Amino acid sequence: MDRAINRQKILLDHLRPPSSSDHNYEAFLSATNCMAGDSAAYHRTSAFGDDVVIVAAHRTALCKAKRGQFKDTFPDDLLAPVLKAVIEKTNVNPAEVGDIVVGTVLAPGSQRASECRMAAFYAGFPETVPVRTVNRQCSSGLQAVADVAAAIKAGFYDIGIGAGLESMTTNAMAFDGSVNPKVKDFVQAQDCLLPMGITSENVAHRFGVTREEQDQAAIVDPKTGDEKPITVNVDDGIRPNASVADLAKLKPVFKKSGTTTAGNSSQVTDGAGAVLLMKRSIAMHKGLPLLGVFRLLVALVADYCLFCLLFSVTDRNWTFAAVGVDPAIMGIGPAVAIPAAVKAAGLELDDIDLFEINEAFASQFVYCRKKLELDPEKINVNGGAMAIGHPLGATGARCVATLLHEMKRRGKDCRFGVISMCIGTGMGAAAVFERGDAIDELCNARKVETHGFLSKDAK
Repeated sequence: MDRAINRQKILLDHLRPPSSSDHNYEAFLSATNCMAGDSAAYHRTSAFGDDVVIVAAHRTALCKAKRGQFKDTFPDDLLAPVLKAVIEKTNVNPAEVGDIVVGTVLAPGSQRASECRMAAFYAGFPETVPVRTVNRQCSSGLQAVADVAAAIKAGFYDIGIGAGLESMTTNAMAFDGSVNPKVKDFVQAQDCLLPMGITSENVAHRFGVTREEQDQAAIVDPKTGDEKPITVNVDDGIRPNASVADLAKLKPVFKKSGTTTAGNSSQVTDGAGAVLLMKRSIAMHKGLPLLGVFRLLVALVADYCLFCLLFSVTDRNWTFAAVGVDPAIMGIGPAVAIPAAVKAAGLELDDIDLFEINEAFASQFVYCRKKLELDPEKINVNGGAMAIGHPLGATGARCVATLLHEMKRRGKDCRFGVISMCIGTGMGAAAVFERGDAIDELCNARKVETHGFLSKDAK
């Protein structure tokens, strides 16, 4: 009960105006137990019709850039199959989709935007369905999903697709053009230009993450899901026979005396993913199973009022967070973003059953895991980016598919999941998802009898 009241207090903070000096808001905004006790005739449920739900999430196989099975594949040919899959699997009319938002990082903006529009046509979408891209570095795919969820919640449209695409074969990680000389006057601006591998070394040095810890984190036993073949149906970057002893033989890549190697870093990868979102009421009308919920948190704060009526206040807050951190140690982003998103959800870290944390580098992954004191058995249970790869713009959408399908597989033992990643130039992003069929049990409630009394005390 104390935890529940504490969560109510967190949520009530969002209800208070920026300045409450002229009014005594404390008088009516308070967290408390319901004084009606077991006679309270109310129903606590997560089945709100305007929830934003996920009904499908699919990805391509992830393949090594320049050497893998997608090395000769056009980027638009990577995206089109996953866009088509989320529509075909659900029998949704593609004309009903209000927008397609694609997270992508490395390609020139206008060219990639054109490729995404072309991919939508390949997938069977009519000309009336718009497409746009979004770029928040490594979190672009997750940002695309969050943007679509926000647009649905705002009422811009009822159905949308958040997707991610990256062909690191086609587009290399490079800074195009000259650098503004002004950058020399700003240390943090200079750090935005640091190679990602150097930021990994900075994290390892500053927070004491050893080479042994990094190599151990890179050794996993990924259990790949049941993927539907499109053209390629195998993640070709997995090294099933690798051992800690093998990884120890690899030389540091970014710093002669460093600890970051090709074995304990994410792989450069080609791939795509797509997530179909809609209002819960629409999904229920169409008879679609709910894979997950990405919703505004709704809090009902109950108090005892005249004639035993229940007065309630509703607060809504996103369970998605993007944060900024020191660019020189950008990898610590999840350690800041995860607590922010979980707190916004009115939850605690112990409430989270599964985590998908992008493994850009073992150094930052190990640091974040230790900093947040997370159970290793809850993190990346099917392998992470060091095993299957990190197609920058697609990683967020890939993580959504991986997390929600695993939560569905586990059923009632797995209600809440978190996705997070670090972001180049010093940021982090995280989002909390709920399993689609998770419904609160009735608590502190009674069945309303035919006499319609509000309380057992009303005679």
